Amino acid sequence: MNDTFISKAADWDSPDKINMTKKFADELIRSINLSPSWKALEIGTGTGLAGLQIEHFVHKVVLEDTSASMLEVLKQKLNENSKVEILNGEVTDYTSQDIDLVFSNMAFHHINDIENTVKHLASITKANGWVVIGDLVTEDGSFHRFEPIPHRGFDTTILSGQFVQAGFDVKSIRIFNVISRTVDAVTTLYEQFMLIAQRK
Repeated sequence: MNDTFISKAADWDSPDKINMTKKFADELIRSINLSPSWKALEIGTGTGLAGLQIEHFVHKVVLEDTSASMLEVLKQKLNENSKVEILNGEVTDYTSQDIDLVFSNMAFHHINDIENTVKHLASITKANGWVVIGDLVTEDGSFHRFEPIPHRGFDTTILSGQFVQAGFDVKSIRIFNVISRTVDAVTTLYEQFMLIAQRK
């Protein structure tokens, strides 16, 4: 598995990323009545910035990522009391239908096949289980400095339709944060949406 984050992992936890991830986690916690009996799964956990915030509210959290180098940084944050299971692979490698909450912050745009991934989420979430996706609204590619990635953000209407087709009830889609970046004296704003869906 090609680890495209191997050169970035050690310095990933920048103040900007920590702040951005806290906004996502706080919004999720406000929006979903989390239960201490739940098993959660994070798609694209990276170094665990979001997942380790949600860990405190659930029974166990599966932290998935394709980057072994990012997961090595995550492992350094764990101790004997951590309620964490690590999955180094694709989310489609997880096949047990025992998940109460799936969440993902700024990782969905790295997934090639969104339609089949959403269908897979329907197969691993329990009835009435939740999915919370935080990502970018469609942008021009400048967020990743025009590097080749699968998606330059999302048209939330299309993404919502994919969840509905897979058997979810989309409860809400809203803008929860705006990222501001200035390059060569030009400031660009990138909207982050949160999609909340519940499996029927």
